Amino acid sequence: MVVLELLFLVCLLVFLGLTVILFMLPVILAWVPVELAPGLELTLRLLRIMFPYMLLVCLAAVLMGMLNSRGYFFIPAMGATMLNVVMIITVLFVAPRFGETPSTQVYALAFGILVAGVLQVLFQLPLLYKDGFRFQWINPWNNETVRRVVSKMIPGTIGVAAYQINMLTTQSVAALFDFKIVGGFNYAVRFMELPQGVFTISLATFLLPTLSGFAAKKDYRKFTDTLNEGVHHVVFFNLFASVIMIILAEPIVRLVFERGNFTPADTVRVALALKCLAPGLVAFSLVNIFARGFFALGDTSTPMKISAVCLALNLVFTISALFALGNAGSLGLANSLSAFFHVWLLIHAFKLKLKDFDAKRLTDQLHPILLAVILSGLSAAITLKLFQASFSMESFMARVTCVFLPALVSLSIYLALGGALKVRSALEILQLFEKKWKSA
Repeated sequence: MVVLELLFLVCLLVFLGLTVILFMLPVILAWVPVELAPGLELTLRLLRIMFPYMLLVCLAAVLMGMLNSRGYFFIPAMGATMLNVVMIITVLFVAPRFGETPSTQVYALAFGILVAGVLQVLFQLPLLYKDGFRFQWINPWNNETVRRVVSKMIPGTIGVAAYQINMLTTQSVAALFDFKIVGGFNYAVRFMELPQGVFTISLATFLLPTLSGFAAKKDYRKFTDTLNEGVHHVVFFNLFASVIMIILAEPIVRLVFERGNFTPADTVRVALALKCLAPGLVAFSLVNIFARGFFALGDTSTPMKISAVCLALNLVFTISALFALGNAGSLGLANSLSAFFHVWLLIHAFKLKLKDFDAKRLTDQLHPILLAVILSGLSAAITLKLFQASFSMESFMARVTCVFLPALVSLSIYLALGGALKVRSALEILQLFEKKWKSA
């Protein structure tokens, strides 16, 4: 534990230093009277406009947490969509009236983001007011609750943001080697965020208040049962998503990005990064789940310390992979490896923290899930090869079919095999489909 504490302190100092440099430097440069490159100058001007959004989105997140703690999940989730809705409306209807060139029209989008931040906050207030919430001033300096929240919030933030911290660190290091590596990796990260945002974050958001309730009652049996069930769901869904992204990496990238200045060579580079990053999807997701488990027990320091250690490991993996491979796949490989170490350390720490926690139960359905995902992955690869051999990839519809046909075939086989092998997550999905079919 002494070594872990020492590594934590060193890594925390490095992280804080990088944070100050990365976040304060653009603001300082924005006010320095020096001649800047046009692209950088535009970035800094937009930064000055959008900077208040950081405060607004933090306030929206606090309100979201309050609603989640009271059992409301739909309205907070819909509030988060305000950003996308306003951005789409701004791009389609407002930006064209801001000027003739993209460099002037983009200012409309910057102001639109501020409007979206305000709407994200206002959207949640009616339900909070209905539930009895009212704004009032509380002196933070003499309030024990505020001090306790702040003391737990800082380590908790670092612990749950392990994925983002690792991505930021690896990209900063890779920028010293080649900016193309960073660009290819960034595109791959966008694909990784889709299954995490749709499923993992939603599940983690639901688990935190649920696990906290069991922890408050000291019902650790239900606590561990619920946590294990969450882990099983994450492994079942994200393992399939991981395999699909590996097999269909090039068709997916080609469909979404390959047009204009994005060339076939760029598709190959981004697909390589995605193939190396996708194996870590399950690990990235499990980090979110186990971190919430620690938070529910009132422990925010352990995930933070483990995140700091894994950040150091990630730096070592990143530098080694960049020297060995020197391509966009280097960052994906490094982040995947560090994520698996991260999960292993969290599970080990959880066993020490909670005596009722049985790590062996996490893998009680792993073998049937692996069998189902291997066979469904093979079906996706075979379907892809047959389609590519029969059709040209020039048309948009061919590109769409090249992605969705193998994915749907594979998903059908995965769910069918999961049901046949009595995998709980598959049975729940099939039962849900059956209920919807009967009620239709």
